[in-house]
Amino acid sequence: MKAIVCKEFSSVEKLSYEEVADPKAGKGQVVVDIKACGVNFPDGLLVQGLYQMKPDFPFIPGSEVAGVIAEVGEGVPHLKVGRRVIALCMLGGYAEKVAVPASHVLPIPDAIPDNEAAALVTAHATAHHALKQRANIQPGETLVVTGAAGGTGLAAVQIGKAMGAKVIAVCSTQEKLEVAKQNGADILINYTKEDLKTALKNVTDGKGADVVYECVGGDTFHACSRSMGWNGRLLVIGFAGGTIPDFPVNLALVKGYSVVGVFWGSFTQHQPKEFQQNMQELIEWYLAGKVKVIVDETLPLVDAKKALNKVMGREVKGKMALKP
Repeated sequence: MKAIVCKEFSSVEKLSYEEVADPKAGKGQVVVDIKACGVNFPDGLLVQGLYQMKPDFPFIPGSEVAGVIAEVGEGVPHLKVGRRVIALCMLGGYAEKVAVPASHVLPIPDAIPDNEAAALVTAHATAHHALKQRANIQPGETLVVTGAAGGTGLAAVQIGKAMGAKVIAVCSTQEKLEVAKQNGADILINYTKEDLKTALKNVTDGKGADVVYECVGGDTFHACSRSMGWNGRLLVIGFAGGTIPDFPVNLALVKGYSVVGVFWGSFTQHQPKEFQQNMQELIEWYLAGKVKVIVDETLPLVDAKKALNKVMGREVKGKMALKP
């Protein structure tokens, strides 16, 4: 089969498109014929050696796929060949086939297109887990989303609205803010045009935010850390701006809020039952029109480098997908 292979931690440009051996379904696994694969910011970090996980070489990046089951391993009675599914594979998604633990495979209805199904897994599931399990967000609370036009930021806007929050979208351009508005954002802040800390104070009537879904890091994180409300939850999602900030812990003490790490990949490993329940709820919300997957562009698998560069350059509105 064809796949995108990483042979050393380096720039995205060093990835190669080549022939590799087909995977086989081990015990408790299935092999999925991939119809689409989602492209995520952590994929770019991973191949550069900048992510928490450091796989052995060579490896195939790509953590979320949609496709059809081609082979079922021993001990998997509930899944059949020919079943259409989405799967969380952690690695191996940028390929024509992948072997995945059956616990991380979920049947999907035909109403969800392949590229949207693949893109539903990581971004929406991260936002859903963050707001549900980590923040326990409640109807009527104020939710600030930074990077609100990116894949997981846009998902947080949609899911925050579905859970009854008042959503404040924070973006770097008016064009991105319009995308966030179209997906349910109530208040828009362009942090390149106005001071973010002052703007957040004004739009929350001085009370601060109940929940912040923080994807950017750097100065954006610092502004949010000074804009939290009492009993607030500052969710640490990622650092798309490239700078991992230092946090003055006295702020959490004085303002009485929590800083909460969100690592969805570990959640799926530690709490697979809750992961399955979350995904089922997301699919139900999708079918009910409460959430939608915005796919900016779907490119052929051979163009994975182009897709990754677009994601890493924060040029994407929604998600990117690859099609073998």
